[in-house]
Amino acid sequence: MSALSDRRTLRYPPAEVLSPIPSVLIPPDNPDTMLINLGPNHPSTHGVLRLVTTLDGEKVVGLHNELGYVHTGIEKNMEQKSYWKAITYAPRADYNAFFANELVYCMAVEKLLGLEVPRRGEWIRAIFTELQRIHNHLIFLGTGSVDLGGIALLFYCFRERDRVLDLVELAGGVRMHPRYAQVGGVAEDIPVAFDREARSFIKEMRARVDEYEDLIGQQPIFRDRTRGIGVITPEFARQMGLTGPNARASGVNWDLRAHEPYGAYRELQVQPIVFDYGDVYDRYLIRLHEIRQSVDIIERALDGLPSGPWIADDRKVVLPPRHELHTSMESLIHHFKLVTEGYRVPAGEAYACVEGPRGELGCNLVADGSAKPWRVHFRSASLVMLQSVAALCKDVLLADLIAILASLDPNMGDCDR
Repeated sequence: MSALSDRRTLRYPPAEVLSPIPSVLIPPDNPDTMLINLGPNHPSTHGVLRLVTTLDGEKVVGLHNELGYVHTGIEKNMEQKSYWKAITYAPRADYNAFFANELVYCMAVEKLLGLEVPRRGEWIRAIFTELQRIHNHLIFLGTGSVDLGGIALLFYCFRERDRVLDLVELAGGVRMHPRYAQVGGVAEDIPVAFDREARSFIKEMRARVDEYEDLIGQQPIFRDRTRGIGVITPEFARQMGLTGPNARASGVNWDLRAHEPYGAYRELQVQPIVFDYGDVYDRYLIRLHEIRQSVDIIERALDGLPSGPWIADDRKVVLPPRHELHTSMESLIHHFKLVTEGYRVPAGEAYACVEGPRGELGCNLVADGSAKPWRVHFRSASLVMLQSVAALCKDVLLADLIAILASLDPNMGDCDR
């Protein structure tokens, strides 16, 4: 019996609606309380975060988030580069969901240019979007199990993560941050061997997810540590602007791939996975099921992958084909000017968003008519998550605080941009 079918027999009492209270919950001086720091050296395994925690015994009665320890100024760096060169910076923000960051930036530029992506390019983008969703969820499951005291799942998940990165390397040339998404499509067509390797991975991944579900869903210690802990009600999820798996685990039926489809998702017909209980256990389990869903989407995309160009034929924006550089002086000059000077984007403002592995990932882009963006700003799902931590952790045990934080899946690079 699967963990999900067993899950349906459980019933928790209705949780009270949490109010959006401020993150600082440190009470007045009390001789019975103690102030301790969790971090900034990894209070869990999700990045450099400092939690200033007030404890009454082992109960958390105050909490303050402190961010900024890995701030790299990515947005301001992008504003100092041409539109073409700025793509390289985007995946460094959320390194676990690198392709989604590249993609959403390119989509914002395409909106301002009025540039249409060829159908094959959109389908390839969908394949890699789902590959990086699997990549992110594998890291979440592995590191989350370490947060709760179990290390075995980490090794299993990183084994499959290597297979995902092999596929990324096969198409993009490097394992992470490949700059594979380009304005107008993708950098290169997928190689001939990609289909065979991807289908081999699909077959293996389906069996592996069943193993993960047995390790998590049927493990009594894991279930006791996660069921009924850190419950997020649908009302609280909406109040705090939570999206993605954290919201869908609480009964909020919202998925940009289904409700505001973009690219190939207009044809792939994604059905959102929604759970009811909204606790730590559900937030782990829903990501397991999203891995299965992503595997199915990749298989359907491979089956229906259209022929044709993978990037727009717009020589003002897109680099000429590499083979032309050896035979055409015009193409060589065009390549040189695009890489050194870039291209100009008409003045205006555009917002593009995708369903990233953590929820809605958006890019707000403001152009002033020059070859550099005037303003680049990313809508971070992780930052919204951390705004919710204080309310979720009030009056819980210290050990449960780590479980709650891990189940939200924040990424500090996604916050400190």
